[in-house]
Amino acid sequence: MKIKSATSMLAAVLAFAGSWAPAFAANVKVTPLGGQEGEFCPQDRALIFEDPNGTRILYDPGRTVAGANDPRLGRIDIILVSHMHGDHVGNAHNKAPNSGSCEAPDVSVSALPTSSTVEIALAKKAKIVTGSEMPPFFANKLKANGGDPKNSVLARFGASVRIGGVAIATVPASHSNGLDPDYIGGELGAKMKEAGIAGYVGEATGFVLTFSNGLVAYLSGDTGMIAEQDTVVRGHYVARLAVINIGDTFTTGPTEAAYVINALVKPVSVIPSHANEVATKGGKILPGTRTDAFVKAVKVPAHIPLSGRTMEFDGGGTCVAGC
Repeated sequence: MKIKSATSMLAAVLAFAGSWAPAFAANVKVTPLGGQEGEFCPQDRALIFEDPNGTRILYDPGRTVAGANDPRLGRIDIILVSHMHGDHVGNAHNKAPNSGSCEAPDVSVSALPTSSTVEIALAKKAKIVTGSEMPPFFANKLKANGGDPKNSVLARFGASVRIGGVAIATVPASHSNGLDPDYIGGELGAKMKEAGIAGYVGEATGFVLTFSNGLVAYLSGDTGMIAEQDTVVRGHYVARLAVINIGDTFTTGPTEAAYVINALVKPVSVIPSHANEVATKGGKILPGTRTDAFVKAVKVPAHIPLSGRTMEFDGGGTCVAGC
C-alpha cells in the first residue's frame, strides 16, 4: 500500500509539474528590427513575431531591415505586408544594421523594382501573406526573380489562413494603398509617374494573428480610427495585444491611437509603432514626443519597441519578459 501511495503521489507531482511547464515556455517573442540598437526611431516599422512552435513572422519590413542579408533576421517563414507604401514594403533600406543615426536614418540602398519584402522572401523561401489585390503583384515579382509565385498567399477580409500553426486574418485599415510606378517600370510605369498616379492594389489592411499559445494580436498597419476596431478586432477576435501606429498626419496620432486602445480594442498590452520621430534616447522616452503623449494617455501597459530588444507575451497578452 505504501509503494502504491508513493507511486500515486509521484505521478500526481509529475502531472502538476507538467501542467505548469508550457506556461514557462509558451510565450510569443516580439523583436523590433529598427534603425538603431536599443532605440525607437522615425523609420522603425519592422517586428519579428516568433510563435512558441518556432514559426517566425516578419511584419512590414520597411526601411530598417538591411536587406535579405540582415543578420538579425535569422529564419523567416512568413512576411506580412499591410500596404504598399515604401516605408512598409521596403522601397529602400539601410546598408547595414545601425548605419546612419536615429535623427538621420540611412535609406541609401534601393530595393526597386522588387522591394525588400520580395528580396527577403526569395532568400528565406518565405511566404508573403497579404490581402486586397496585393497577392498577384507579389506572385509576379517572385516568379520574375526565380521564386515560387505560390508563396504569395491571399488572406482577404472575413477569412483566415493558417501557416506554421499561426492563424492569419486581415482586417480593414483606413489608409491609402497606391503602388509606386517605380515597381512597375517600363513605358507604363513611366507614363503613370508622369501623370502622378499610382497602381490600384486594393484597400490597405491590418492583421489579426492567433498564435499557438492562444495569444491574439492585432497589427493595425497604417490606419485611422474605424468602427471595425471595436466590432471586429475586439468583438470577434478579442485581441489581447495590439501594435498601433501613432505617427499622426498620415495615420492615427497619439491621442487618437490612445482612444482606439482605451475605448475600442481594449487589449491587455500595446506596442506603439510608426511614431515618425526620434522617440527615445538611451532607450528612454523623450519628453514631449508623440510617444510620450501616447504612453501617458493609454490605460494599459505600453511597451516601447526598442530595436533588438526581445519582449515575450503570454497567451493572455501580458508581457512577461523583456519589457
